[in-house]
Amino acid sequence: MRTTLTLDDDLARLLRELARSGDLSFKQVVNDTLRAGLAAHEREPEPRVYRLRPSHLGKLQPGIDLRHALHLADALDDEARQRKLEERR
Repeated sequence: MRTTLTLDDDLARLLRELARSGDLSFKQVVNDTLRAGLAAHEREPEPRVYRLRPSHLGKLQPGIDLRHALHLADALDDEARQRKLEERR
């Protein structure tokens, strides 16, 4: 297929250098370079292994059950709001 393509000057220079050094046509170098770039783009990256490192939670308040983390977060939030209200007085 014939098409018109506008290349940046630096890319055109690099492609011409590749063509000269490999004794290839400019067209062949452009096609090969586009194919290589598209092939690299199509590959899906390897999924990264996710590892969770346990950490010490410190001393917890008596009666707080970690299985109910949302309740703990609510209680802490309520305490913080109560402190702010008391500070305003």
